[in-house]
Amino acid sequence: MSEIHHECGVAAIYHLAGQQPSPLCPEQGPDEVSRLLPRMLQDIQNRGQLSAGMTSYNPRRPNLLDTIKDIGSVAEVFRMSHRGKYDNLMEEYAGRAAIGHVRYATCGKDDRNYAQPFERQHIHKHKWFSFCFNGQLANYAELRAKLLREGDHHLVRDTDTEIIMHELGRELSGENRRDIADVFTNVARQFDGAYSLAFLNARGEMVLARDPLGIKPLCYALEGPLFAAASESVALLNLGFDPDNIHSVPPGQLISVCPEGVEFHKFAPSSRTAHCFFEWIYFANVASTLDDRSVYLSRTRLGEELARIEIAENEVPLDRDTIVVPVPDTSKAAADAMAYELGIPSREGLIRNRYSGRTFIEGGRARKAKASSKYTPLREVLEGKRVFLVEDSIVRSTTMKVLLDRIRLLGGAKEIHVRVACPPIIAPCFYGIDMSTIDELFAPKFLEDGLLTDEGQRRMAATLGCDSLRYLPVDSIAKAIDLSEEQLCRACITGNYPSEHGQRLYDIAIQNIGQSDGQTQPYRTYETAVSAQSRLA
Repeated sequence: MSEIHHECGVAAIYHLAGQQPSPLCPEQGPDEVSRLLPRMLQDIQNRGQLSAGMTSYNPRRPNLLDTIKDIGSVAEVFRMSHRGKYDNLMEEYAGRAAIGHVRYATCGKDDRNYAQPFERQHIHKHKWFSFCFNGQLANYAELRAKLLREGDHHLVRDTDTEIIMHELGRELSGENRRDIADVFTNVARQFDGAYSLAFLNARGEMVLARDPLGIKPLCYALEGPLFAAASESVALLNLGFDPDNIHSVPPGQLISVCPEGVEFHKFAPSSRTAHCFFEWIYFANVASTLDDRSVYLSRTRLGEELARIEIAENEVPLDRDTIVVPVPDTSKAAADAMAYELGIPSREGLIRNRYSGRTFIEGGRARKAKASSKYTPLREVLEGKRVFLVEDSIVRSTTMKVLLDRIRLLGGAKEIHVRVACPPIIAPCFYGIDMSTIDELFAPKFLEDGLLTDEGQRRMAATLGCDSLRYLPVDSIAKAIDLSEEQLCRACITGNYPSEHGQRLYDIAIQNIGQSDGQTQPYRTYETAVSAQSRLA
């Protein structure tokens, strides 16, 4: 799964009124609680490594809000390897509240101007705000066209983040200060898509909001004077919050935080949920709990299901020459569970090079070249063995093909049987995952009338270069996560999207099949939608 990338991650920290430091961070005073924010961002660095940033609030300095952001990892942006430079930055941006972001680009360019948070300065404090979000608006093309059509407006960037900033700014316009819940209610009426959003203004008012479908995760905790929120619970757990005090924000709800306290508001109607199942399968840290469901336990159930199917099919001998090998790192829980149920060893036959660089920035030939250096096969483990290679998913297949070659040639495995702890990816994601066209996906071309048959899986195995290949069925996902199918977004494995504009984009993606010449990267589906809206305008 090194071929697809996390959408983004958000984090927030706030010290409520009172001068006593929180027992969770006794070394930080109330005006320095922002020092905790980079640490939180590191805990969700798995969600995005392209850029990082933070906005802090401090009423004791001229810049009530101040933002630092740049391309690079959290450690790079905040100079964490250089103690003196890091301390200087923490002093410069010290505040009693802060929001932060880690990003991987699902739309927009890979430069500093697209790094978040986005700050909008204003002479009125309630109109001076900064915000960041995780997700993607499926109706971005329509919102963009509408904004440009309605007045003398100009958009600098090709990203839905700028659209959200302008819509928030319009709702905050006027002389009268608006109730923050009403502002988000009006803005949310226009949005179709996924978002977990952190907002902070120059009055020291913070808002955390989750989309009405709950597609993107958002967790929060409150102990004493300290409030914190993050895309994943692990960031709060590692700060020292009691696990019993860590909760998921309900879909369609927001949390408003100010020095006097914390309030909860319903800002958007939520008739159903559509939690992204990939959070449990791959994206989230294995130590996280999202919507009361353990990521680790969900992945172990996937492995148990792989083992159950293997026993039923009884095609591969389970003798002393057979081992299970996970593709590091997120498939390890599933691989271990599968091996345990089959009664054979789970071995680390692949060692991941954690310093091989951010290969997701590269495309095509460069991605293939870097994939070959990402994992080192251990011949001592693999030689002469019949290997069950367990992977989270196969999206574009570039990494898997390279990996299979290396396991066979360098590792000396005599057989390789790929087992995928997920159904085949057959449709793009328009809610924040970096896969936007059908042509780039591996599985669709092997389907027969939309179904994956045994013959289709044999042809897949031959194309990849393994001895056999098996995916999990679609109904395994809901059982593993312990949520009903109606509570999950499974669009990428079913083609059924939980929102109107998501389904519209899928129709465009189907029309675009075969439009790439194989030499150039095809336009992402949302770019086609933007072009269509521009022609209509």
